[in-house]
Amino acid sequence: MMEKIEKPVAEAVVRWRTPDEGGRHSGPPTAPVYMATAVFVQGDDSEVQPGWPASADQLSILLQKTGELDERRWRYLVGFLAPELARPHLKPGAELLVLEGPRVVGSAQLSAVIEQDG
Repeated sequence: MMEKIEKPVAEAVVRWRTPDEGGRHSGPPTAPVYMATAVFVQGDDSEVQPGWPASADQLSILLQKTGELDERRWRYLVGFLAPELARPHLKPGAELLVLEGPRVVGSAQLSAVIEQDG
């Protein structure tokens, strides 16, 4: 199990869906670093891409909790297993959907991008 993200690329607020909304039945994740897949929301993808978001290009995302805003909205450091694929989309305000298989369990909004040295 990963204990911390070595090179986070952003900070985000994640809103975890309730079980009634299709979210996790066990509630928000409790691992020090939660690993899942995610897709960046690009305009109206849901209207033009059949099966979106499950059919979209997915990235492996890493989320390390840094605080709680309320029961369902938490602050996180964000990393990716292939950060070079995410970098073109990284900007404050960018939105991602967090997936477990084809199911959306949360939505993230980037609040800050962390610049990398070199």
